Amino acid sequence: MDSISRRGFVATGLALLGARRLTAQDAPAAEPGAGEAPAARPAVVLGDAARKLHAAALVIDGHNDLPGEIRKKGSALDLSQAQPELDTDIPRLRAGGLGGQFWSAYVPAETMRTGGAARQTLEQIDIIYRMVERYPDTFQLARTADDIERSRAEGKIASLIGLEGGHSIEDSLGVLRDFARLGARYMTLTHSDTLAWADAATDAAKHGGLTSFGVEVVQEMNRLGMLVDISHVSVETMHDALRASRAPVIASHSSAYSIAAHPRNVPDEILREVARNGGVVMVNFFSGFVVPAGAVVMARMFDVGRELKAKHPNPADFEQAMKQWHQEHPIPAGTIHDVVDHIDHIAKVAGVDHVGLGSDYDGVTKLPAQLEDVSCYPLITQELLNRGYSAEAIHKILGQNVLRALRQAEEVARGS
Repeated sequence: MDSISRRGFVATGLALLGARRLTAQDAPAAEPGAGEAPAARPAVVLGDAARKLHAAALVIDGHNDLPGEIRKKGSALDLSQAQPELDTDIPRLRAGGLGGQFWSAYVPAETMRTGGAARQTLEQIDIIYRMVERYPDTFQLARTADDIERSRAEGKIASLIGLEGGHSIEDSLGVLRDFARLGARYMTLTHSDTLAWADAATDAAKHGGLTSFGVEVVQEMNRLGMLVDISHVSVETMHDALRASRAPVIASHSSAYSIAAHPRNVPDEILREVARNGGVVMVNFFSGFVVPAGAVVMARMFDVGRELKAKHPNPADFEQAMKQWHQEHPIPAGTIHDVVDHIDHIAKVAGVDHVGLGSDYDGVTKLPAQLEDVSCYPLITQELLNRGYSAEAIHKILGQNVLRALRQAEEVARGS
């Protein structure tokens, strides 16, 4: 979950950016004409070859926030019917050819201060279980790489659980183990806020990365076969997690910093480390992270949030002030080409074995043209073909890379 205002949790994400955060000043020098509007690129047209290739692929998405929408709308929400207010429903999942989904069990980072983080996370996991139980012809709970392949063979969407933020474990390895027993297959080490044991990308740095307990968390996740997720964390935390982990590390929903200079994105130095680690960076579709101009607006938003929160202590006044600022500083939507630019960059820097998809559907407020919802995955296949990617490479990007990383994490756990 990245577009906090969509969930009614605006304040959660508006912390100060850290002292050693990535900023626009760290971005590569602009190319000549960088201040000009980019030339429009043609719409992607799906052809028979791409349609056939996509249908044969195992498509796995690293991050979808639908459980939060289910929590908000309750049992009246029927996913078997079209849900035009959402990015996700069963008809469009089928149209998109999705084979596996990590559903996010997200609760606001502020719960580590207000209390109830673990309880609310349990409730989010329960929502995922009940969703799977309500639509057994569509979804099947998955815990392992073999489970994913089995679900795909049965024509169902493998449903995995991802914890979005280490605040959910309330500084307890025992709670982490309980979540793993319930089927959590990854944990994002932080969300928007720095924890007692890990620095976040969008908050003040306190530890210079991971503390010794943070290293213990990573090592315990290795022992449990959980993927360590470095989306949302600071660059130093990324470095520390990659050093500490014996298993492949993922970024479940992040993009390339060299393309769009937002601290939520992954710099080239980390992309190279991810390649050495055997991990996967799964590209986020949010316009504010993938469109260069959008990233500039989003990075400024955190500083503005601090200023406005100090000026408007009343939450309703603060939210109205933020709404006004957003209206005055719109984020350009961009197009599918912007997202594939990130895939392309990561494939070139880290290698085609280390890039995947992590849409953040139903967790963001603006999406690029031709990637507006979960029916659009085949267009990515088409554009990758347009750019000269082989069928083998496309299969890796669409899902085989993260499947391999999960299988390797399971092997590490068995050897622990």
